[in-house]
Amino acid sequence: MAAHRRPRQRSVGGNTARTAWTIALAGAASATGLDGTGHAEPRLTPAQVKAKVDKLYQEAEVATEKYNGAKEQADTAERRIRTLQDEAARRTEKLNSAREELGSMAAAQYRDGGLDPALQLALSNDPDRYLDGAEFAERAGNRQATSVAGVRRQLREIEQLRGAARVELTSLKSRQAELLRHKDTITGKLDTARGLLARLTAEERARLQGGADRAARSWTGARDALTPASAAAQAPNSRAAAAISYAHSKLGSPYVWGATGPDAFDCSGLTQAAFRSAGLSLPRTTYAQIDAGRRVSRSELLPGDLVFFYSSISHVGLYIGNGQMIHAPNPSAPVRVAPLDEMPFAGATRVV
Repeated sequence: MAAHRRPRQRSVGGNTARTAWTIALAGAASATGLDGTGHAEPRLTPAQVKAKVDKLYQEAEVATEKYNGAKEQADTAERRIRTLQDEAARRTEKLNSAREELGSMAAAQYRDGGLDPALQLALSNDPDRYLDGAEFAERAGNRQATSVAGVRRQLREIEQLRGAARVELTSLKSRQAELLRHKDTITGKLDTARGLLARLTAEERARLQGGADRAARSWTGARDALTPASAAAQAPNSRAAAAISYAHSKLGSPYVWGATGPDAFDCSGLTQAAFRSAGLSLPRTTYAQIDAGRRVSRSELLPGDLVFFYSSISHVGLYIGNGQMIHAPNPSAPVRVAPLDEMPFAGATRVV
């Protein structure tokens, strides 16, 4: 069985929105653009490029959450396989002891002049087949029959464990194939986004960079104004306050798909880590986290609630009050404070 490993991932984000955009546009300096090269494709405006890139990031995030779900299932299958294998090994050791005891009984009978056919089990290369082909109940004494019946039961239990392990292994292989499909989707979307950004002129890149700088100043100012104490003070309980404090401490951390911290996050990885720091275990994916607590309306929101976006429930943030949340947006920006209106609101859940 091939052990599942988390694919090595490289962030295109950075410690600030400016760094993230710089990395995203890194290859543009040597790009020739669309003019005079390749096919005569219609030239996109910077606004159109940004819209397409934002859409690609959102589609990549949908695939990221599917990847996270498949990864969680693969990890569960791996743990289950290890448990089954360990139990089968313990049962096999116990079975070997029982067979050795039967072998001792058979040897004693042989020395006395004969070998009870039932006890040939101890000498058989295929004990299960021998048991199936012999009528032990009629040919063994009570004590021997009890011992043989115990061996038969242990053989069947071990085979059941091995069968369950084979089922889990099949499931694991399916999840691993699913992981590869989602990984290909994610990297394809992100590569396409980088390619679109690389087609912009230096002037267009500068304008977009200016927008990124303004966004950086905006979220940095919000971060500085919203101290952990002031945000957490509005929380309805200590766990919500602890989750907010953790998320606040991670402002500026890069977005990396599939990451759960401590130095990089995707959206659901950040919320999971925040509540883990508060002693609460959340599911890994957005579409599971939305069902992890009690649904609340937007008008009922309290600091510490989880807020979800898009009809596919593909993005999540941590509400901190005053219409603001902390979230891990996408590869173009680090963990930051943002308004709920930044994306189409889909629902909210109170987990504490």
